Amino acid sequence: MAELVLKNIGLAVTMNDAGDEPRDVDILLRNGEISEIGHGLSAAETLDCAGCLVTPGLVNTHHHLYQTLTRAVPGAQDAALFGWLQTLYPIWARFTPDHMRVSATIGLAELALTGCTTSSDHLYLYPNGARLDDTIEAAAEIGLRFHPTRGAMSIGVSDGGLPPDSLVEDEAAILDDCIRVIDTFHDPSPASMCRVGVAPCSPFSVSRELMRDAALLARDKGVMLHTHLAENDEDIAYSLEKFGCRPGQYAEDLGWTGDDVWHAHCVKLDGQEIDLFARSGTGVAHCPCSNCRLASGIAPVRAMRDAGVKVGLGVDGSASNDAGSLVDEARQTMLLQRVASGPSAMSAREALRIATRGGAEVLGRGDVLGQIAPGFRADLAIWDMTGVEAAGNWDMAALLLAGPRRVRDLFVEGRRVVAEGEITTLNLSTALEQQRRLAHELAEQV
Repeated sequence: MAELVLKNIGLAVTMNDAGDEPRDVDILLRNGEISEIGHGLSAAETLDCAGCLVTPGLVNTHHHLYQTLTRAVPGAQDAALFGWLQTLYPIWARFTPDHMRVSATIGLAELALTGCTTSSDHLYLYPNGARLDDTIEAAAEIGLRFHPTRGAMSIGVSDGGLPPDSLVEDEAAILDDCIRVIDTFHDPSPASMCRVGVAPCSPFSVSRELMRDAALLARDKGVMLHTHLAENDEDIAYSLEKFGCRPGQYAEDLGWTGDDVWHAHCVKLDGQEIDLFARSGTGVAHCPCSNCRLASGIAPVRAMRDAGVKVGLGVDGSASNDAGSLVDEARQTMLLQRVASGPSAMSAREALRIATRGGAEVLGRGDVLGQIAPGFRADLAIWDMTGVEAAGNWDMAALLLAGPRRVRDLFVEGRRVVAEGEITTLNLSTALEQQRRLAHELAEQV
């Protein structure tokens, strides 16, 4: 639709610099953009939002969508990161393009229903003909703004790595495919629905040379860089033993710091590394539920924020969470920082800001996403605050303390992707049936 007015909004949390939270307000959406905020606005189509909270769409800065088909796998339920990976790699090695496409569809639908309008994805294994294209097609169908990253692994078990040799790739072929997907799909425009990144899986699954060459390629192509870093104590020990330095120093030496780089987890960054990230503009994707699930620790988000590090949120893979709710990640972020540093360490509003504006800034989209303001893209989450989950709530903006965990409506680029709690862009029942069939086939082969 070209024009739509969201009418009678109970409260709009704008996330602008002034922290404005207007009440009983209207928002005019025109051609995928927020055109005007005020009272008495009109258009040919309207949507009544009385009793609702409206926020910017949530932004997911780290995910492995393919893992949606391998939730709660018994052998991996109680393992730390490295053991968890060794259990799941043989299962993932049997994935096909259908597995990739269906898992991405289900994972993105779950994100949409929980308020997410923009999601990154880190796909680093490509068995049996799978390609990054499979997930890009799924995102285009469901209508979420997508930041797919072309991940990779090149060091298999026979060379001292963790993944099976069947899941690693030749490094020259990896770089060639990065070029292919960037040239085919990457759109750098402000309203872009698809921006491709370059993302070797981790410093312990690719060579030093690939890390360096990936950074050079990404900068030549003008795209962003992403990887896992400093996720747990094993990660730090590996870096010290193999590279003779901490992960932050390793990243800096290979060109992996800067405002075009974001790292996932960073649970074990020390003070010097936090200062490095702040100085260089390097972003962090904080994944609190996954970090708890794998017992990796509590990331020093308070210290990062205080130092000026850009921090966004990620649900991480659905096999290590095992959910894909970004609003729950925001709540968990708030709670963990309070556990670590006291009850005033993080407010509900700050955690929501990290989930919206923070994520947009990490992905390099802070100029058009993450705020409700004229000129920003029409990516909005509408939360019905009249139901049982918000009953008795005195402060709508404290959504993370008392409020629904699913949206009533979701707009992406002005398109209504969720309406009255239902996905509008695909037949979710059909997708779930496909998911059940594929997951059952995988389980039977274990």
